[in-house]
Formats: sequence, structure tokens, C-alpha cells
Amino acid sequence: MISIVRRDPLRTLNSLQEHFSRIFDDPFFRIAGNDSALTAWSPAVDIYETEQELVMRADLPDLSEKDIDVRVENNMLTIRGERKIEKNISEDNYLRMERAYGSFSRSFSLPNTVNTDQVKADYRNGVLTVTLPKREESKPKQVKVSVSSNGK
Repeated sequence: MISIVRRDPLRTLNSLQEHFSRIFDDPFFRIAGNDSALTAWSPAVDIYETEQELVMRADLPDLSEKDIDVRVENNMLTIRGERKIEKNISEDNYLRMERAYGSFSRSFSLPNTVNTDQVKADYRNGVLTVTLPKREESKPKQVKVSVSSNGK
């Protein structure tokens, strides 16, 4: 009797990817000093819009306000900073370092509707919130429609 075997290329690809992941997760294959903690990092950012403003929120845990620089120049919002490794703990004492450290920079182009003179930044509980108010002329306006009787 002949049996028909259905091949699923995505399943094969996923299986291959899992196989390689297991191989490179083996400590034998790790290159000393090549931890993700030592690579450049980029904080996660959410941006949303309301009728009155654009709001950007960035996760910046373990930073102090003095380590964060927020600038608006030429319709470009730039956030820079640095998360430093704790000095009282030697790198040799770490058993695992998964958090990223070092400098970061994120830039976002702003629409012309933003009033760059009124930008506000607030840092609380490890989250930076930048509020970018819209210009008055770009805010939605409601127009009253008058209805005439008899088409007059």
C-alpha cells in the first residue's frame, strides 16, 4: 500500500531553527565576553496620539534623570542616555549578564503639527514620558452646520 506524506516546509524550517538554537546555546559554543549585556541597547518605546498631543513613552530602568538627555532640534526628537554597570560588583563575579548596559540613542522625526516650544519630559518609575503638544492650527475643529428650510 502506498502512503502519501504531506511535507510542511515551515515546520521543517522551524525544526532546523530550534536545532541551531540548541547548538549555539551550549556553553561550549559561546564566545567568552560576547554576552548581549555588552552589546548596544535600544530602549523600548511606545508612541501614541491624542487630539491634543503626541506622547512618547520609553522604558529606561535603572537610570537617573542626570543620565538622560532629551532634545528637540529641526523637527527631530532625540533621547540619549547611558546605563552603567554597578561599580561595587566586579564583572568577574557575574554568573550571568542578560541586561544591556552602555550608551543608547533613539531619534524620531516629528510632524510639522508639533509645537516644539512646548515639549515636556517626565521621568518616573523607570519610564520617560515625553509630551509633544500639537499646534493650535493642527487640532481638529468642529464646524457647525446650519440647515436651511425649503432649500433656501
